[in-house]
Amino acid sequence: MLENVDLTKKVCKEEYKEKMTQLEAELGRLQRVCKALEIPIMIVFEGFGAAGKGLQIGRLIQSMDPRGFEVYPIKNETEEEQMHPFMWRFWTKTPAKGRIVIFDGSWYRRVLIDRFEKRTKSKDLPDIFHSINSFEEQLAEDGTLIIKLFLHIDKKEQKKRFEKLEKNKETAWRVTQGDKERNARYDEYAAMMEDMLFKTDTDYAPWTIIESMDKRFATLKIYMTVIKAMADQIERVKIEKEGNTQAAASQIDGEMRGVQVSILSKADLSLSYTRNEYKEKLDKLQKKTEKLHGELYRRRIPVVLGFEGWDAGGKGGAIKRLTERMDPRGYVVNPTASPNDIEKAHHYLWRFWRAMPKDGHVAIFDRTWYGRVMVERIEGFCTTEEWKRAYKEINDMEKDLYDAGAIVIKFWMHIDKDEQERRFKDRQQNPEKQWKITDEDWRNRGKWDFYEDAVNEMLMRTSTDYAPWVVVEGNDKYYARVKVLRTVTDAIEKRLKEGR
Repeated sequence: MLENVDLTKKVCKEEYKEKMTQLEAELGRLQRVCKALEIPIMIVFEGFGAAGKGLQIGRLIQSMDPRGFEVYPIKNETEEEQMHPFMWRFWTKTPAKGRIVIFDGSWYRRVLIDRFEKRTKSKDLPDIFHSINSFEEQLAEDGTLIIKLFLHIDKKEQKKRFEKLEKNKETAWRVTQGDKERNARYDEYAAMMEDMLFKTDTDYAPWTIIESMDKRFATLKIYMTVIKAMADQIERVKIEKEGNTQAAASQIDGEMRGVQVSILSKADLSLSYTRNEYKEKLDKLQKKTEKLHGELYRRRIPVVLGFEGWDAGGKGGAIKRLTERMDPRGYVVNPTASPNDIEKAHHYLWRFWRAMPKDGHVAIFDRTWYGRVMVERIEGFCTTEEWKRAYKEINDMEKDLYDAGAIVIKFWMHIDKDEQERRFKDRQQNPEKQWKITDEDWRNRGKWDFYEDAVNEMLMRTSTDYAPWVVVEGNDKYYARVKVLRTVTDAIEKRLKEGR
C-alpha cells in the first residue's frame, strides 16, 4: 500500500491560499452543524515521525471554535494507565455528543512503536487488533464519526527533517533515539505500518493516507478529508432523524417472545441453608476473602464483579457480605442509576470504562452495563438496533478486561415472583426499609414476562469462558450470599494457581 503512494504531489503557494480560504470557512461551519446535531467526532493523526502531525493539527484547529474540541498527545503510558486495560485511557477520552477530540498518536501506538520496540509481543497482536477494531466499531455504530489520517513521508525526507530539528536547540529534544532507530530500520517499521493499515482499514473507520512530503498539499488534503467526512455524517444523521418514526412500543413487539432458551427455569429456588449452616459457611468464606483480597493486591490482579437481578433479589445483601472483611482501600462499589446528562452524551459503555479497576483492585457494580439489553430494551430507551448490537459490544469489552488480566464474573440474583411480592410487602411495612420500595418497582412486576425473556437471552448471549454469568438461587438469602462468596473465592484461587 505505502510503496504505491505518490509522494511527489505538491501545491503552489497561490493555489494553497485560494483554496484554504474556502476550506477554513467551511470547516468552521460544519463544526457548528455537528454541534447542533450532537455528532461526536474523533480525528486520529498517525504516521511516520517528523511527518508533521503536530504542525497539521495546529493548522486544522485554527479554523475551529476552541470551545468545541480537545487535543490529546498520546505518549508512553503513565503508571496509572499501565494499571488499567489497554483501551481504558482512550475510552475515558472519547468525545461527548457535539464535541471533537483530536489524537496526536493513539491506540495504534501499541501495534506500531511498542511493537517495533518489542514491548508488544507477537502472540498478543491478534487480540490487540480485535480490541482496536471493536473499540472503533462500537463508537461508530453509536454515532461517533471517526477520521483516521496517516501522514506518509519517505526515509530520506524523514532523516532530513530529523537533522534539521537537531540543529536547533529549541527543537533538538523532539528527536529521540527511538526516532533515529526507526529511521535506520525504516523498511521494517513501514512493514508494521502496512500491517496495521491493512488490519484496521474498515468501512466504519477508514484510513486516509496523507502524502506529507509537501506540507501545503498535506494541509489541503487533511482539510478536504475532514470536511467531506463531516458533511457525509451530517447527511446520514439528518436522514436517520427524518426516517426514525418507529414507536418505542414496537421495539418490543415480536422481539421479546421469540427467545427459545430458558436458563432461569433451570434454577432450583428451593436451595437453602439453616441459620447455623449459614453463619458457619459465611465466617469461613469471609476469612478466605480477606486473605485473598490481599493476595490480589500483591499479585496486581484486577477483579470486576457485576450484580444484576430482580428487584428485591438480594444484590445489596450479597455485596455487603462479600465486602465486610475486605480492605476498603482496595475495592469500590459502583451503584448504577439512570445515566445523567453527561453520561448520556457519551457511548453507554463510557461511564463503566471510567469505573474499571486498576491492577490489584476490585470493582463491584450494583447494576451494570447490561441495562442496555434489559431496562433500556424493554422501556424503549434505546433502539432495537442499539440493544441488538450491544451483546457483541459487551462481550468485546469484557474480553478486553480479561485480556488485561482481570477476573470478570457476573451474578444474576434470581427469585420467583411470589418471593418478590413477599419482600416488597415486607419493605412497605418496615419503616427502616420503606425507602427501598418505589412505585416503579411495582410497575416493573407487570412486565415480568418481558424481563424474563430479555434476561434469558442476555444470559445465553453473554455468558463466556472469560466472563461467565452465575445464576444465584436467591429465594433463600442465606444460600444466595454463600454462593456469591464461594464463587468469588473459587475464581480467585483458580487464577492464583494458574499464575496468569
